[in-house]
Amino acid sequence: MDSLDSLQEESQELKVFLADIAPKNLPKEILEDRMNELENLVETFWWIVILTKLQKKDQPDTKTYIWPWKLEEITREMIRSWANLLIIWNALKPGQIFEINEYLRTESEKAGLKEHIKAWDRIDLILKIFDKHADSVEAKLQIELAAIKHMWPRIFGMWMELSRQWWNSWWWSWATRWLGETNTERMKRHLKDKQQKIKDKLKEFEKMRNLHRQSRIKKWLPVIWIVWYTNAGKSSLLNAMTKKWVLAENKLFATLWTNVGKMYVFTDPEKWIWKEVLLNDTIWFIRDLPPKLIDAFSSTLEDSIESKFLLHIIDSSDPFVSERINVVNEILDDIWANQPRIMVFNKIDLINQDKLNELKSTYKDENPIFISVRNEIWLDDLKNQIAKLI
Repeated sequence: MDSLDSLQEESQELKVFLADIAPKNLPKEILEDRMNELENLVETFWWIVILTKLQKKDQPDTKTYIWPWKLEEITREMIRSWANLLIIWNALKPGQIFEINEYLRTESEKAGLKEHIKAWDRIDLILKIFDKHADSVEAKLQIELAAIKHMWPRIFGMWMELSRQWWNSWWWSWATRWLGETNTERMKRHLKDKQQKIKDKLKEFEKMRNLHRQSRIKKWLPVIWIVWYTNAGKSSLLNAMTKKWVLAENKLFATLWTNVGKMYVFTDPEKWIWKEVLLNDTIWFIRDLPPKLIDAFSSTLEDSIESKFLLHIIDSSDPFVSERINVVNEILDDIWANQPRIMVFNKIDLINQDKLNELKSTYKDENPIFISVRNEIWLDDLKNQIAKLI
């Protein structure tokens, strides 16, 4: 089983096998999109995805999530193709990931492999990406907090599983049980203390952020928070609007930290009266983003609640555009970000007129704006709309 520390280790030579277990009634297009998104996550590390496998089951296996015969099939294919990491799209229970890793360990030894094949779920992978892209001290602390929340139940789930196995052993004694429980309590206290220390440090950053917010209020500086589903073109838009260079890559989660840029809009063009505005972006959104990860970044997400309004950047060319919009809206509702929103459909240069007309008709009540950052189409319309709102 991967420990908290093993999530921080770097590996440059991983050959990855992807698996997804989905309900039978889930449309084929959604299944393919889930797998494509998982593959994009893996490619963030330049790891190689060599095989994918899908199992359609309404009920997963209670012990190993993947049904045993399918897990056996996957393991054989991984050994045959020299794959060394199994990543499962679903979020697994502690006992399930433990059982899978135990099975993979046993089969790896039987096959004479030098290193055991390991298994992660999608949350493990996202935490790995968090760690890779965290540059600030605050981001690193938030990631460490999220990792503890994720690994905590796994550690104790593993302990309970071992306890059940040992309970049936003839050499099990009350003394051994007492010692094991003591070790568990020690581990629990250690993680609880570590978690509290991280929270205390994050409170210092939160105080600093509050001071910055109060300073902006005193200066009458409007703040706009950018929200987006991954790869909607947020960084490119921030660069175009503020002339501030921000990394823009076609990768999921290419940036993790908060970026703030200044832009200027004319509130009265005839009198040449302009206003300074701050554009603020933070972490991305993605489908089924675990609540524990949202909680870990709560201090950063607070800026969204304090902003004047939200710019929701949308990839017009995305075949699942309506689903992406719903994901972002649900997360915003979860964090109580209920201020006015401007829907900005980006990448209109990548769609035809029929698709553009369909989007305009579907979302006409939201007064959306349609732009292309790459071709600098209708960016002035966006600035004018911002000027009206402030």
